[in-house]
Amino acid sequence: MTTPTPNARPWRATILTLYPEMFPGPLGASLSGSALARGDWVCEARDIREHGLGRHRNVDDNPAGGGAGMVLRC
Repeated sequence: MTTPTPNARPWRATILTLYPEMFPGPLGASLSGSALARGDWVCEARDIREHGLGRHRNVDDNPAGGGAGMVLRC
């Protein structure tokens, strides 16, 4: 096992999601949860709907070539 470096910055995970309230969720359990509690890593959930378009803040669109499915807008 390795010991944490005293002045090391924690590893940062930024999660882009429609449901930021669901995190850390399962990432807060078991080994990852212990590391999160120790401050070895930081979980930041960002709501992508803040950047959506229109009245309903849409973040998805039809594929450019047509066909089934949806794609996320960038």
